[in-house]
Formats: sequence, C-alpha cells, structure tokens
Amino acid sequence: MTSILKKVGYYFFGLLCIAVGLYPIVYFVIDRHFGLLGSKSTELLSNIIWNVGFYGHIIFGGLALLIGWLQFNKTLRLNKLRLHKLIGKIYMVSALISGTCGFYIAFYATGGIISKIGFMALAVIWLYTTFKGYQVIKRGEVSKHQYFMIFSYAACFSAVTLRIWLPVLSAIFGAFVPAYRIVAWLCWVPNICVAYFIVKNLKKKNLSF
Repeated sequence: MTSILKKVGYYFFGLLCIAVGLYPIVYFVIDRHFGLLGSKSTELLSNIIWNVGFYGHIIFGGLALLIGWLQFNKTLRLNKLRLHKLIGKIYMVSALISGTCGFYIAFYATGGIISKIGFMALAVIWLYTTFKGYQVIKRGEVSKHQYFMIFSYAACFSAVTLRIWLPVLSAIFGAFVPAYRIVAWLCWVPNICVAYFIVKNLKKKNLSF
C-alpha cells in the first residue's frame, strides 16, 4: 500500500511539474497582459533588457521544472545513467540561466521591496544549490550532489507553489499586491524547509533518494 501511495504521489508531483513547466507557452499565444504581466507598466513591458530577462526566466525555468522531476526516479538513475546525466546537464544550464534572469527581474517585482527581496533570495538559493550540486558531482561526491539537488529542485518547484498560493491569497485579501508580497516568500520558504527535513532524514539513515 505504501509503495502504491508513493507511486501515486510521485506521478502527481510530476503532473504538476509538467503542467507548470509548459505554462510559459501561454505567454506566446495570448495577450501579453495576461497573468503577472497584467501588473506591469507599459514602459517596463517595452524594455528590451527586461523582456530578455523575463522570457529567459520563464522559458528556461519552465524547461528545468519540466524535466527535473525525472531525476528523482531511482530506476532511471540506476539503469539509464547516460540519460540521467543528460537531463542533469540540461537542468543545470536551464536553472543557472533562469535563476540569473530571475534575480534581475526581481528588481522590478510588483509589491515593492518585500517582493523584490523575496524573489532575489529565491534566485540566489536556486543558483547556489544548483552550482554546488554540479561542483560536488564533479568531485564524485554523489550523496552531497543529491542533497544539493533536492534543495535546487525545491527552489525550482516554487513556480508550482506560487501558482497554488497566489489565487488563494488573492481571494483572501481581495487584492493582488498584498497576496503577491506574501507569495514572494511563501512560494519557496516552505519548499526549502521540506527539502531540509528530507535531506536530514536521508543523512540520518545514510540513504540516497
């Protein structure tokens, strides 16, 4: 029964990652004032550098989210190591590009300094854990690599939790801006806390995921 629940949970997790990973496509097929862009000024939307940052963030972030969940499949890691490494390389490059772009566009986040700092902190954590994950695997430290990548994907998964929390908070506050200020932190802090306890448990039992 436990095994079945784990499988259901894993594939539900994957479904969320795929759905939100493909979400950036929406910005290319409907009006640009859709979603978060609706809170941006016309001047900002016409800024070329900001647009490069925004689309770099959502495209590569979407790709990282779309493929990253597969790395938690133990069968794939053990039996298809080359595929695991290929996905890992694509994920890391995508995360580093998206995280860098995310840090830049965080300067223009709706909601002022609270939102800006929240999203900047998220970008720094995502960049740091992804880079460290790459650094330690180059030294052959597999367990440390796994631990860092759990944190990395927890940060990446904030794209999913943001889209879960934002409509809920917007309904509670009856306004977008106060909800967005909270979600700038709520979308990733609990994720990192969950990752911490997962890693702590793995270290305690001396296991890999």
